Amino acid sequence: MKRKIIIIGLSLATILSLSACQESENKTETKLEQKTEVEKSNETRIVVDQDGTEVELPKDVEKIADFWHANNQVVLLLGGADKLVTTTTSIENLPWFAKVYPRIKEVPALVKGHDYNVEEVIEKEPDVVIAANDEQVESIRAAGLKAVKVMFQDFDGLKKTVQITSQVIGSDAEKRAKEYIDYLDGNIEYVRERLKDVDKKPKVLHIVGGDDLNKVDGAKSIIGEWMDIAGAENSLPLEANLAEITMEEIIASDPEYIIIGGTESKEGIEKIKNDPAWKDVKAVKDDNLIRNPVGTFNWDRYSAEEALQILWAAKLFHPEKFEDLNMIEKTKDFYKRFYEYELTDEEAEEILAGDPPSN
Repeated sequence: MKRKIIIIGLSLATILSLSACQESENKTETKLEQKTEVEKSNETRIVVDQDGTEVELPKDVEKIADFWHANNQVVLLLGGADKLVTTTTSIENLPWFAKVYPRIKEVPALVKGHDYNVEEVIEKEPDVVIAANDEQVESIRAAGLKAVKVMFQDFDGLKKTVQITSQVIGSDAEKRAKEYIDYLDGNIEYVRERLKDVDKKPKVLHIVGGDDLNKVDGAKSIIGEWMDIAGAENSLPLEANLAEITMEEIIASDPEYIIIGGTESKEGIEKIKNDPAWKDVKAVKDDNLIRNPVGTFNWDRYSAEEALQILWAAKLFHPEKFEDLNMIEKTKDFYKRFYEYELTDEEAEEILAGDPPSN
């Protein structure tokens, strides 16, 4: 009987010991799992894109594929251009971008318009792809890559895009984003204050580029917004951006100024001057045919240099209110402050004239 009790006691002790060991192992596994989760969270971070999608990115993003032409400029502005592993053909063809940031010539331009080869992008092993097109975003994610969407059609959207892009880049980019947004807001406030008593607003037609004089940007766009800030009225109040209209509609809108954007603005002005169909338009009769400045991106659209565009446009439409505004100095200051590039007076003049670098 005594032997039986001893055996039972030993069995209970063994069971209790095994149970304690199992409990200890479970606690250890739980701690290891928790540690792994903490380590993982320390290695990654969440960025919320333009659509509100949460995108998990590495803590340190080293390689960025930027599919949106305009946003390559934002990456440059925020000090992240060295991280670019792909760019676009549009950026490849902007002379001032290469002048300010020569390395862009070495970055593969894998995106033409909205077209790209996903296999070529995968080969570059980007930590993240930035895109503005929904179809691109979907196909990128389907290929197993991280995609962050950015896009804007107004100044609030521009500021949001700058903030999101800075979060993607990391490091001190968010500080630079705040500096830029404060600068942009300061310029808007400055122009509005100067023009607060102005009643007369000239009518302005904005043509996208010199290659197609019937493709215009109406009031329902960021072009319409900077015109309004700068004390002007878009001559096509019902149109959005990149709208195709007829010559009859242009004549009926009778603008006092015609501004042509892009790198072919000079050719566009010559076409207008040599085409009798335009001769009765007020802007043509008054010789108010203007080339929009072009820098690392076109100032007039989807550009961080919109911060300069509103100053330039306000001085153009209301020179008497901005006699003390020196656009050469403003342009040089912007490039030094945000691109760390020292423009000469001649280079600033070329940008303001819509010309490429002369050397």
